[in-house]
Amino acid sequence: MAASQDWLEKDFYKELGVSKDASADDIKKAYRKLSRKWHPDRNNGSKEAEEKFKRVGEAYQVLSNPEDRKQYDAIRALGGGGARFRAGGAGSSGGNAGFEDLFSSMFGGAGGQTGARSWNYSAGGDSGFANAFSGLFGGGNASGFGGFGGSRRPQKGQDMQASISLPLRQAVEGATVKINTRQGKSVTARIPAGVSDGQTIRIAGKGGEGSNGGPNGDIRVKIHVEPHPVYEVDGSDVYVNLPVSFSEAALGTTVSVPTINGNSVRLKIPAGSSTDKVLRVRGKGLAKKGLGNGDLYVRLKVIVPKKMSDEARAAVEEFARATAGADPRADFENLAKA
Repeated sequence: MAASQDWLEKDFYKELGVSKDASADDIKKAYRKLSRKWHPDRNNGSKEAEEKFKRVGEAYQVLSNPEDRKQYDAIRALGGGGARFRAGGAGSSGGNAGFEDLFSSMFGGAGGQTGARSWNYSAGGDSGFANAFSGLFGGGNASGFGGFGGSRRPQKGQDMQASISLPLRQAVEGATVKINTRQGKSVTARIPAGVSDGQTIRIAGKGGEGSNGGPNGDIRVKIHVEPHPVYEVDGSDVYVNLPVSFSEAALGTTVSVPTINGNSVRLKIPAGSSTDKVLRVRGKGLAKKGLGNGDLYVRLKVIVPKKMSDEARAAVEEFARATAGADPRADFENLAKA
């Protein structure tokens, strides 16, 4: 942010509630506290809160930049509490003393002494007075008070924040979506394939407009991946709950398991498998840059039919009699006593 005349009327230190000699850390802490307090999302869209949020942001942007803070302090010294400009020419009582005190203090002279350098100025503007301010604050061909910040350095535009919720399939495959930022800007952007829940991605150049030839800001989008009825993703690994029948788990079999990428794999289920047994299929998870292919973990869920025919019930009863000596809770009871 380049120096501006309206800095004369704004007390950024007061806006953040810090002293003029506050450290950079104190300024940052004050800004974070106030920006959370006045954020429009936490104040039901209150116009007053929005205005306060903007003023706090402007104050922090100036005071957090050492060069801008130095210029701001100097400009404020001219207009409030420091050396002031007094009317009158060289012949008036004390006419040029204000200017001489000001510049002598800035450039190391003895302010107020007889014979101090005088600074001639005119209302027209192309004068030593205007040029002095131009040089002091980085200006070019300044004119009167308009010389403050005449030559402004490029500034990057404001970064914007947004969040979006995606179905798991879109997170895996990538998608083109419409994004609305917290600042009210709407853009269409491409979400890359393979994003994870909680990840933040950057959309370059779609934020606030830059100034003085500076680049546009970015949009930072936090991703929320919606739960899927079948798959869970952990990094590049994929987990799936696979329903199997009692006979399949007891006798063993080979079944087809769909993968998250739309293909399927053949999986051998060992005889005597129980619910929550996990089988691993290497390389059938997600492909992620720098990580290679993850694995597919298949968690078995033994499904018992709610209704059975008389024949099926008789078979189960016969199975129960044949396995009467086996206690499925033996280990459980021993662990409970530990």
